[in-house]
Amino acid sequence: MPKITFIDVAGTSRSVDAPVGWTVMEAAVKNNVPGIEAECGGACACATCHVYVEEPWMEIVGEPQPMEADMLDFASDLRSNSRLSCQIKVRPEIDGLVVHTPERQG
Repeated sequence: MPKITFIDVAGTSRSVDAPVGWTVMEAAVKNNVPGIEAECGGACACATCHVYVEEPWMEIVGEPQPMEADMLDFASDLRSNSRLSCQIKVRPEIDGLVVHTPERQG
């Protein structure tokens, strides 16, 4: 089962196991990871599951699709490595993925 590590703004790290087929957001919510609000429940309609993907993972995770890119405009402190965690599917290739949560959501 792939492992995903979430790092908050204070530098606190939390690793969770995520079943293949879930999203990174689902893994965060179901494991009570702080910093992921996910107000829309994963419908790509709120930008409150915003994360920063560590650079070594950007190519593996891939670029946001147009709908996600549009929704990212509503995220706070947007960066080149910003993604909505509801749009990152858990698959074997992302085992070890590291993402950072922003200081605040939306």
